[in-house]
Amino acid sequence: MATSNPSAFLLTVNGQIEGANFPEYDNLYCKYCFVYGHDWAPTSGLEEGITQITCKGSQSSHKLIWNFPLETTFKSTNPSGWPQLVVSVYGPDVFGNDVVRGYGATHIPFTPGQHTRTMPMFVPEPTWRLQKFTSWLLGRRPEYTDPKVVAQGEGREVTRVRSQGFVTVSFHIITKDMKKLGYDTGPSSSANTPSATSGWSTEEQPHIM
Repeated sequence: MATSNPSAFLLTVNGQIEGANFPEYDNLYCKYCFVYGHDWAPTSGLEEGITQITCKGSQSSHKLIWNFPLETTFKSTNPSGWPQLVVSVYGPDVFGNDVVRGYGATHIPFTPGQHTRTMPMFVPEPTWRLQKFTSWLLGRRPEYTDPKVVAQGEGREVTRVRSQGFVTVSFHIITKDMKKLGYDTGPSSSANTPSATSGWSTEEQPHIM
């Protein structure tokens, strides 16, 4: 009976932070973390991590390649607070200090299957000229104390920001038991077949009935 009447559904996130495009910068690395609602809890995998430092290749695109793996499973009883991936990119300035080169966030895709997201990145800007000069002189630029604020609306409206670069992330999403908890699972465009033995499905899409 416990199997047929689950108390929570599962969301498995696999994929990788593929790379980035920052025309003005090189030798960058990336930190990531997940932000989610109160009804969510991680059950396996890593909630945060840091990539290796990478430099631009000789190819014409001059992209930065990380191919850093993501693998996390969440449990929840409510789709509200659906997880977001927050990415922060860092690299050296002219003085050799590590400074932030971009923040970005994206919701984990709702539809199971393969997805690719290109995340626009931005940096906070000093609000007046003296701050900008002091930041440059001391090798420090404005940063968020907690990067998770990027995924939240509160407080960000008073922050002055500048767009800067892009990060590409690929996801493979799997859900389990969402339909049993009363969430509609409409057919996906992919032709994946749900597993009859494990109960895992690549066809489930959360929608409150």
